[in-house]
Amino acid sequence: MMSDKGLTGRCLCGEVEVHATQAEEQVGVCHCDMCRKWSGGPFYSAHCGVAVTFKGEDAITRFSSSPWADRGFCHRCGTHLFYLYKESGEYFVPAGLFDGDNFSMGTEIFVDEKGPYYELHPTSRKMTGAEVMAAFQQGGDDEK
Repeated sequence: MMSDKGLTGRCLCGEVEVHATQAEEQVGVCHCDMCRKWSGGPFYSAHCGVAVTFKGEDAITRFSSSPWADRGFCHRCGTHLFYLYKESGEYFVPAGLFDGDNFSMGTEIFVDEKGPYYELHPTSRKMTGAEVMAAFQQGGDDEK
């Protein structure tokens, strides 16, 4: 976990500010087709749990991208703000939104769906889509 003060970040235009008090120190990376379409490449996110607050919520548009998750973005500048598990209320926030370089590389998931135009991190833990879904069904916490 990060410090007790948490992390603060904002969208490109500054209309939305996010504050997370439980952000993990490692960045998770998702290579699934949906995340790549949403972010234009792998989705680098900090698992922030449920303790996430936003200023400028009226500028946030939510999109229900699947039966289990919503994605949020700033309707003014288009910045991706979060991936939210509907059932648990846990947020995954793009690591680049936060001020500073506070993260290290964590687990990469859906590596079997990775695009051919980039490489995986050489020392990260890697999981295929089948491994992620199996962990999810068993109540594991390694999936995004």
